[in-house]
Amino acid sequence: MLDKHPEVKFDKTGVLLINLGTPNSTGWWDIRKYLHEFLSDNRVIEINPIIWKIILNIFILNFRPSKTAKAYKKIWMKDKNMSPLRYYTLMQSQKLSKEIGSEKLIVDYAMRYGEPSIKKKIEELSIKGCKNIIILPLYPQYASATTATVCDEVYRTIMKMRWQPNVKIIPHYESEPFYIDALVNSLNKKLNEITWKPDLIIASYHGIPQKYFDKGDPYHCYCHKTSRLVSEKFKKIPIKTTFQSRFGPEEWLRPYTDKTLETLPKEGKKNILVICPGFSADCVETLEEILIQGKETFIKFGGQNFDMVPCLNDSYDHINLLKHLVTKYY
Repeated sequence: MLDKHPEVKFDKTGVLLINLGTPNSTGWWDIRKYLHEFLSDNRVIEINPIIWKIILNIFILNFRPSKTAKAYKKIWMKDKNMSPLRYYTLMQSQKLSKEIGSEKLIVDYAMRYGEPSIKKKIEELSIKGCKNIIILPLYPQYASATTATVCDEVYRTIMKMRWQPNVKIIPHYESEPFYIDALVNSLNKKLNEITWKPDLIIASYHGIPQKYFDKGDPYHCYCHKTSRLVSEKFKKIPIKTTFQSRFGPEEWLRPYTDKTLETLPKEGKKNILVICPGFSADCVETLEEILIQGKETFIKFGGQNFDMVPCLNDSYDHINLLKHLVTKYY
């Protein structure tokens, strides 16, 4: 029998906010490293793994990093030397910690791909005495390629731990009233800032391949549910749901955001406001793909006024929503 037991910290709860991820810099190798981890996830790319490994390593990882780096350079926060996604996720964790953190409640953040990793942060929280860990995937609408892959990595991590923490994973919150109210408030705020009235509001969500939906992924339905609930509270301007960020030659969820922006001016809708409800923080998909590329496309095809509603980011409404979600499970 041991005379002295090693010191063990206990009786604390950890809260881990988890977002998609981001490269550490706009450098080619950092971008490549991030893309390799992201695109190697078989929930993200559901193709024969042997064939996909060849395509990924020979073609994509040799050519795509340069294109992706250009996009990141356009939106990189040079003063903070980090991407907007990392900055806002960090701020979310810090502000939430000020709201609910205590000696016994530790709030932190992790990224599904890149750094800080889920494994590293769960291990750190455990060492600090967090025998209860609340996981909050920052994806309002559930999808296998987002929420489920976060769960996969959490489970993989605790499977290898001798003393496993008790883990609670907060589910999707696409219809949570605090979330819907926050989106409506962000729309009203933007309308008060611009000097023109939109003919239409585009609610643009990240797309998934059509075959994922055909196999039973509920993501498409959750996106439309969010748009419907926002429309019921925000009746000033019609809202149209579209899907962005498709990758590769296969069919993705329609209608496509970029193609919609091309056709709207021909339909007489020349003043467009875009909101991206599926993103919890501004990132390359919102700032570069929508606010830069989307605007250029819309104006090129005859549009007049175009703007984007910022993501909820670290706004008061968003922190209040996160607080509400966490305290339900604490």
